[in-house]
Amino acid sequence: MAVLAKIRKRSGLLLLAIGFALLAFVVQDLFTNGFKSLSKDVGSVNGKNISFEEFRVKVANTEKNAQNGQQMTSMQASNQVWNQEVNVALLTAEFEKLGIRVGEKHIVEVFKADPNIGQNQMFLNAAGKFDLKKFKDYFKTNPEGAQLLKEREKDAELNAKYQIYNSLVKGAMYTTETEGKFKYEAETNKVTFDFVSVPFSSIKDSEVKISDDEIVAYMKTKEKKFKSEESRELEYVLIEEKPSAQDESEIKKNIDALLLPSVRYNKETGKNDTIKGFKGAIDNAEFVNANSDIPFDSTYIAKQDLPAESADALFALPIGEVYGPYMFNNYSRISKALGRKSGAKVKASHILISWEGTKVPNKKEKRTKEQAKAKADGLLAQALANPGMFSLLAMTNSDDSSAQQGGDLGFFAPGQMVKPFNDFVFNNPVGKIGLVETEFGYHIINVTEKQDAIKLATIAQKIAPSEATNDKTYTQATKFEMEAASKDFAALAKQMKLSVNPSVRVKAIDESFGSITNQRQIVKWAFEGDTNIGDVKRFELVNVGHLIAKLKKVNEKGLMAVEEARPQVEMLLKNKKKTEKIKAKMTGSTLAAIAAANKVTVQNAIDLTLENPSVPGAGFEPKVVGNAFSSKAGKVSKTIDGNSGVYVIATKAVTKAPAIKKYTDYVNKLKPQVVGNAGRYMQALKDDADIKDNRADFY
Repeated sequence: MAVLAKIRKRSGLLLLAIGFALLAFVVQDLFTNGFKSLSKDVGSVNGKNISFEEFRVKVANTEKNAQNGQQMTSMQASNQVWNQEVNVALLTAEFEKLGIRVGEKHIVEVFKADPNIGQNQMFLNAAGKFDLKKFKDYFKTNPEGAQLLKEREKDAELNAKYQIYNSLVKGAMYTTETEGKFKYEAETNKVTFDFVSVPFSSIKDSEVKISDDEIVAYMKTKEKKFKSEESRELEYVLIEEKPSAQDESEIKKNIDALLLPSVRYNKETGKNDTIKGFKGAIDNAEFVNANSDIPFDSTYIAKQDLPAESADALFALPIGEVYGPYMFNNYSRISKALGRKSGAKVKASHILISWEGTKVPNKKEKRTKEQAKAKADGLLAQALANPGMFSLLAMTNSDDSSAQQGGDLGFFAPGQMVKPFNDFVFNNPVGKIGLVETEFGYHIINVTEKQDAIKLATIAQKIAPSEATNDKTYTQATKFEMEAASKDFAALAKQMKLSVNPSVRVKAIDESFGSITNQRQIVKWAFEGDTNIGDVKRFELVNVGHLIAKLKKVNEKGLMAVEEARPQVEMLLKNKKKTEKIKAKMTGSTLAAIAAANKVTVQNAIDLTLENPSVPGAGFEPKVVGNAFSSKAGKVSKTIDGNSGVYVIATKAVTKAPAIKKYTDYVNKLKPQVVGNAGRYMQALKDDADIKDNRADFY
């Protein structure tokens, strides 16, 4: 009792101690994982925060609305939304800075450009033009639609401002007459000179060493080019879940057994029934579905669509005969011929002539149905008179996208085309040219080829690892993980007859791990606060196997890692060192003397231009050609550092271009390049911005 009394008296102290312990746990967690998880922002652009809640909703909607039925991962959606958010933030700031404003007229123009609005029959007048009053009246009587329109107006306003901004940027991009003159002279001025070239290859790479410090020093002179995000380097072992030789043998044995009759117990009759083998089976579909991993397919298959290695044997298989087992796409298969069909697939070309009101976008010209019929009849007559011209007629007249291929639609099966088109091609012989009408317009059709096809009943069983094989793989993977924590990673792999894969470098928001896609789990582990260099962890990869990764290196944000920069920088720095060695030997008062001292010959370059400064036997050397134009004739130049070696030149003659009054043609040559430069402003804005990306804390 006395003990209980003491406990009661000290219960307050006990609770306080527990409280401190919990607080210490929380504080430790904060210091371990940082305070990032408390942030409500997924990032910021020039100090303007991007709310995670709003960002998360947009990501979810992007995933949901992925086009063409393609699946999109959260990280892929996140990347798409992040780029949009950054672009919008940067552009909005530019719009404000420039004072760009838009009114109703601009917003309406954006709406009209949307086919769902601008071409919607509800909003068109009798002349087929967009009617603003109809558009407004519709939303006055539709509150839900009005709310949706209000939300769309924000996007339309932004779009309208963007169009103005884009026009301003493009308008600021122009080419001057002086630039046109320079272009003319660069193309037309010519220089002829003699030269001596000592290539960098004359000194072995092994004779020139580049240290890590030299690479770092070079990167510091171009920090913007060599800046790098925080990253992690990991090495890994991949133990795949794949079938053993015994697994393959078992599947083949199962397939072979299906060729012979079998005895099975019938629960309903209490007797054994003899089941016919695959060859003698009457209901082929039922037999396939009962024994195959791939359901019965009743379609006819052309020879080109059969497995290449077995195509000849399968296509020649007599009806009722069985071929196999054979392998295709990791399945062991046996196939039984059920039938043959001539002309099962057809290849055809067509010329589509549409009219206003058909479901064809991007029509080549506006025309009525009567005008379309007249044109189609004329083209049909030309095609019948000269079938060899069909492809050219399609290219120059067809409203279909197949015009680029001369109207060729490739091979197709029955039912893939609209009925009138389908009926014509499958009911007419090869070479037949005719005219049909569909909802898309008038089609001049040329039946160019037909293929026979066969129907097969195929039993396919996937060759997959058995449970016993997967258990062995799991045991091997877990053993490696446990021992790698305290042993040398590469030595252990060699001991267990495994291969260590080359190091993989990942950034905080990467989703793929090297060539292995959708492995966000590995990347997140590498960046966790309690993951240290040398730590090892095993990951189960669905339908792949087990990946055991080791954190090898942590690269902080800043300059690129030396290992990453070396391939870009090393040869450049080696050539600089080689240049100094070569220059020391290039002595002499004449080209002949310099050539003799370096065991090379004097060469000649004739009529080179600044536009095409390609030196014979050396390649692209603008610095050399530029020096030749500016050098005094007959004088031996100083050494010139080229792209492929060191040069000394002696200019022989410079031929100036004849003067012309206007340089319009040359200005026009430069304009496409200038227009292309206008599209680079977005990247320029990003390079100049302070962008903080915290998505790795949320995804």
